Formats: sequence, C-alpha cells, structure tokens
Amino acid sequence: MNSKVNIDALTHDRMVYIREVDIADLPDDLQEEVKGTDHLYAVHAASDGERLALVKDRGLAFALARQNDYAPVTVH
Repeated sequence: MNSKVNIDALTHDRMVYIREVDIADLPDDLQEEVKGTDHLYAVHAASDGERLALVKDRGLAFALARQNDYAPVTVH
C-alpha cells in the first residue's frame, strides 16, 4: 500500500519554535532575574506563537521541547 501522508498536518500542533531572545527585549522584572546573561532561548508554540518557556541554553530548549513530545525547530 502506497499512500501520501501530509506530515505537516500531523505535526503542526506538536511543533515548537526555538529562538534567541535578547535580555534587553524582556520586561524589567525578568531582566532583573537573569542579570549577567546577554540572551535566553524562547520556546514558542507553532500554532499561535505563545511563548511556552524561557531557558538559558539552546540545547536545554531543544531537550525541554523533546521531553514534552514537541518537535523543535530553530527560528532566526
């Protein structure tokens, strides 16, 4: 049996985007919590762009996504 499958339709709700965030772009209270760091990595839902997490390390962002059954991709 050979049938086409739309992979995007199957994974879209489980996909997240990982992007670097400059500390200066965060609210003051968050900047205070992460003093001494220039940037963090944000995990965003692909469906609506909601920020799900902020972490200190890119590798940690990918690991966090995978541990929660998400398919992470990088965004610039």
